[in-house]
Amino acid sequence: MLEKLKKEVYEANMLLPDYKLITFTWGNVSGIDREKNLVVIKPSGIEYHNLKPEDMVVLDLEGNHVEGEYNPSSDTATHLELYRRSPQINGIVHTHSPWATSWAQAGREIPCYGTTHADYIYGSIPCVRNLTQEEVDEGYEKNTGKLIVDSFDRQELDYEAVPAVLCKNHGVFTWGKSSHEAVHNAVVVEEVAKMAARSEMINQRIQPAPQYLLDKHYYRKHGANAYYGQGGK
Repeated sequence: MLEKLKKEVYEANMLLPDYKLITFTWGNVSGIDREKNLVVIKPSGIEYHNLKPEDMVVLDLEGNHVEGEYNPSSDTATHLELYRRSPQINGIVHTHSPWATSWAQAGREIPCYGTTHADYIYGSIPCVRNLTQEEVDEGYEKNTGKLIVDSFDRQELDYEAVPAVLCKNHGVFTWGKSSHEAVHNAVVVEEVAKMAARSEMINQRIQPAPQYLLDKHYYRKHGANAYYGQGGK
């Protein structure tokens, strides 16, 4: 079942150590088949060098186990909450990548200080609050997902324009139109997190990039009037 998606999700998971986004098993990737409403995700706690495509776990959107030998990732409920709320999302990545997670542990959003950030993410990367003790006890992973989507809805953020979030004292979630695009966005977040931290070290009075520069760089790659690359050829 879903052999093509299993292979895609497996390959996306294997990119996480390649890009140094994870240590040990500190991360996971999932993908969804929107026609069947089935999700494929990495199994929980399995070392990456031992993974095979057939080890990926298949679930429905309610979290019911459909296929697979192993238990799914412990973060599955967060992934499912994002999939249920946003039909634009077809792949999700969770990591504890060191630079981005440093911002999460500091409880700070990542400001857009330059055009590298603006090319991919329209504005700051938000950092959502801690869950309360009650929310943790009630359902930690599910309420993490609810917190993310509620925060995006409240701030009227576009999941495609801002394909990433930091969870305070925790780590990073990114998403995209596919599991591979979600990994791409995770790499971008880690790099801009590093650049932003270094920029603040160099200039403690730094200010975010001006809005017109953010607009120029984001919209030359995204939207109806984008002209970056060879899309018109």
